[in-house]
Amino acid sequence: MAGAARVGGTIMLFGKRARTIHRLLIVEDEPLVAFDNEHFLTDKGFEVVATVDTVADALAAIGTHAIDLILADVNLSDGNGIDVAHAARAKGIPVLFVTGACPIEAQAVSLGCLAKPYAQRDLIDALDALDASIAGKPPKRLPRGLSLYPRP
Repeated sequence: MAGAARVGGTIMLFGKRARTIHRLLIVEDEPLVAFDNEHFLTDKGFEVVATVDTVADALAAIGTHAIDLILADVNLSDGNGIDVAHAARAKGIPVLFVTGACPIEAQAVSLGCLAKPYAQRDLIDALDALDASIAGKPPKRLPRGLSLYPRP
């Protein structure tokens, strides 16, 4: 068994600890970005509960799905991702903004902001950093373009 050792009768696994972030809601109105993120994150073992492109659809998803983290663009066709973050905060769901420029008010309602454009590896590293932060541990490394905020 590679990456494991038997201690007494217990098998100890080495490597990464279990993630606390599993179920994601993607709120993105750029179809190519939304499609790429959904498929990439699914391939990496995340469950994308929904991919939506409006504030209204995001609010509906927040009310009906179990969600561990929301990846939200700030500028949406029918409003602002900040509205999504306020609704998420009321339900205890953390938000990571993925946007070109994060407005100052995002700091009060999100865990951080990942600047567009970003590489897929940076998105995974950002999720790993947030997962560590949620677990109360300092992130091992922050990817390029990620700003973390004090927990709201």
